[in-house]
Amino acid sequence: MKDVKVSLCYLVLFLFSLSSAEDVKLVVKGVTSIATTDNNFICATLDWWPANKCDYGDCPWGQTGILNMDLSNKILTNAIKAFNPLRIRLGGSVEDHIVYQFGKQKKCPHFKKKEGGLFGFCTHAFPKRDGMKVKLSFGLNALTGKKNSVEDKLNWVGNWNPKNAISLMKYTISKGYKIDSYELGNELCAEGIGARVDSVQYAKDITRLRHIVNLLYPDASRRPKVLGPGGFYGKEWFQSFLLNVAPGVVDGVTHHIYNLGVGVDKDLINKIQDPYFLSQVDETFKSVAQAVKEFTPWAAPWVGEAGGAYNSGSKDVSHTFVNGFWYLDQLGMTSTLNHKVYCRQTLVGGNYGLLNTTTFIPNPDYYGALLWHRLMGSKVLSVSHKGSPFLRAYAHCSKNRPGVTVIFINMSNSTTFNISLVDDMNLNPILETLPGRVQKTMREEYHLTPKDGNIQSDVVLLNGTPLQLTKSLDIPEMKPQLVDASSPIIAKPDSIIFIHTNGFKAPTCG
Repeated sequence: MKDVKVSLCYLVLFLFSLSSAEDVKLVVKGVTSIATTDNNFICATLDWWPANKCDYGDCPWGQTGILNMDLSNKILTNAIKAFNPLRIRLGGSVEDHIVYQFGKQKKCPHFKKKEGGLFGFCTHAFPKRDGMKVKLSFGLNALTGKKNSVEDKLNWVGNWNPKNAISLMKYTISKGYKIDSYELGNELCAEGIGARVDSVQYAKDITRLRHIVNLLYPDASRRPKVLGPGGFYGKEWFQSFLLNVAPGVVDGVTHHIYNLGVGVDKDLINKIQDPYFLSQVDETFKSVAQAVKEFTPWAAPWVGEAGGAYNSGSKDVSHTFVNGFWYLDQLGMTSTLNHKVYCRQTLVGGNYGLLNTTTFIPNPDYYGALLWHRLMGSKVLSVSHKGSPFLRAYAHCSKNRPGVTVIFINMSNSTTFNISLVDDMNLNPILETLPGRVQKTMREEYHLTPKDGNIQSDVVLLNGTPLQLTKSLDIPEMKPQLVDASSPIIAKPDSIIFIHTNGFKAPTCG
């Protein structure tokens, strides 16, 4: 028995030695903002992939392609309603008309697939239903009217034919459906994916789209935005495109990101937990933002599609808690670089959906996205700390209320960070309590952790309680825990934390 006790003591000491704690001062600069996002920064995509879309023997799309999805699914509608509104991008590559109404769908004649963007629908809208609001970005096929180049079969030449796009716009106008934006083409820029269009020709085509939108929507206050090119960044192609569009043609310069590589990569989970690897993509975001600022300062960069790992994501990682490390980190990273919108691939579909492909039950990243949408305002603040690179932090003015909201991402599996917020105007830890003079103030904290400490769990805990749908299949309430604002913020290993505080000197937040 004595030997057992001694062994247990050694085990406790060994386990203690594996964990550590680190004090960190986070400096938040609240005098001025460094960037702004759209008020509806969070966006999710719907794609066209059929049930037989398979990668590496895995077929994760089921009935979630926009051609066969049941849009009347109660969990889906409740998941969208929780955002109110949710920005949704309809992308992918579809040719010819599809009748596709909320809860009702029917294919039109002569349906066939083709690269170049969502060609159109006989009808397509998410009308307001039971209080549900959607800001819809609609993908248009940029290859209609074009032909394959004789010299290069990947290259498509000729002018874009807008006939079907015009029919689509006229129909949605007649029905009173509000479209937030139209995007021309899908992954046709730079080297292209399956097809490509010359940058000067694309500039000519999207200018034509702008003229059509302006003509059909004379009321500028209700006019949809024009987006493009909706593909992977290539410096030469992007600069040429932007140089060849006149002021006011493009509202959002959209680009795609899959920086984690192929979904079947066995090292994927390690990449997601490696801050040095995650920081590499920062150069792409900076390059896009700089190109937009230099050549089209009236427009703004958007991440039009980002799923982390391509080819439908990873069946073991992309739908689990750990996936939030790269996703929320990229939300923070792009917001600091003046990106207005970030569209996650996908809302549902593939392994990387915010919702489960089969049940539509929210995956952990859904709740991270929802908290961001509800808490993080459009003004972005500068932050810095001298602690471990495994602790990421981003700060915004709070959304629709006074104060500042900060997100912390602790990618370390062994270190707890004790964090004090520091006001850059006096560089002292923020003490929101004056003992004996004013009532103690409290800070709101939302701690997201994986069930049973398993970072590959698809169940996430909020302040220790599993986030599960209610009996009526509604998204659960997400209440913060109230903490003495003068105490440090405790970021445990493998956790994501949102905090809201009123007692912070941030003049720019008003």
